Amino acid sequence: MESVLHDLLSTAVENRASDVHIREDKNVMLRIDSGLVEVDFVVDAKFLDQCLEQIVPPGHLEKFHATGDLDFAWEEEKVGRFRVNLHRQRGRRGMTLRYVKGQAPTLAEVNLPDVLKKIAESRNGVIFVTGTTGCGKSTTMAAMLDHINSTMKKHIITIEDPIEFTFQDKKSFFEQREVGLDAETFDSALIHALRQDPDIIVIGEMRNRKTFETALAAAETGHLVITTLHTKDAAQSITRILDMFPMDERDSIRKSLSGTLRAIICQRLAQKAIGKGVVPVNEILINTPIVRKLIFDGRLDKLGQAIEAGVEDGMMNFNMCLLKRVNEGVISEEKAMELSDNPQALKMNLKGIFLNEGGGIIQ
Repeated sequence: MESVLHDLLSTAVENRASDVHIREDKNVMLRIDSGLVEVDFVVDAKFLDQCLEQIVPPGHLEKFHATGDLDFAWEEEKVGRFRVNLHRQRGRRGMTLRYVKGQAPTLAEVNLPDVLKKIAESRNGVIFVTGTTGCGKSTTMAAMLDHINSTMKKHIITIEDPIEFTFQDKKSFFEQREVGLDAETFDSALIHALRQDPDIIVIGEMRNRKTFETALAAAETGHLVITTLHTKDAAQSITRILDMFPMDERDSIRKSLSGTLRAIICQRLAQKAIGKGVVPVNEILINTPIVRKLIFDGRLDKLGQAIEAGVEDGMMNFNMCLLKRVNEGVISEEKAMELSDNPQALKMNLKGIFLNEGGGIIQ
């Protein structure tokens, strides 16, 4: 069925918008290549009433009226699938629709490093895909699942709110559960997933301590768990997990994590230097014996050095990835400097100057 949003969403997709921002009595805004573009269309209350009547799942508007927020998925006929957040701002209704491509991309199609194939093939443990909202975490996770689906016979259960990419069985077979539609909560879905003989459990977002504890137990009993966190780098990801727990429990959780962690893939997006579109920039931490000992001993401040020394194992920090993207001509030096956590070091790297741990120059 076509909704009243059909023409607007068609225009957004045709113009390669990632998000559509709707506010009551305001112009619609589109996010295109990380920038915002205003559309000459004002959404009034009558239009929004009709829209919500058509696209909100039955019985869910009551939840929005009670809480002021509602997440759900909507598939617009002949346009595509959207992840929708309905909310209130300044006492008026607002809505953000994120366009999600129905078919999962390959790792090559979204310019992700080949090492993610090896990471995705892990037999068990926990893999975190991290970054800020809108950095492409879901796309990266979907590309890793596509690799598994194409190469391995696995039973994969996803727990999402809402479902973003839909998977067709290839070598693996999928069961995709949407919170609020197929399951009551993330926690209940995860507990039940352990009784459904999965090889891989995908959790759309690691939201709280209970979810993490269950995921960690799943990893320790031979399952592979893939999930996301809203953190900017590898060290912060581990700190964020530990912050879920009281001080007297953090040592035991950190030591458990040192054994079950497989990798942390941190991501940002950079605008292409030529043409339209964005490319991912990644920091990748792999749980090698050195990394495992650093986490076990609580020496998280040394993880950055371990990443720099772990290139042969497939590790990279953001500056390494930014340097590679600039040298490939994919992004500009200016954009790389904007995204770098250490622009001074990157500036030197771009000139071919590298420093070792003691501060000496490596040519």
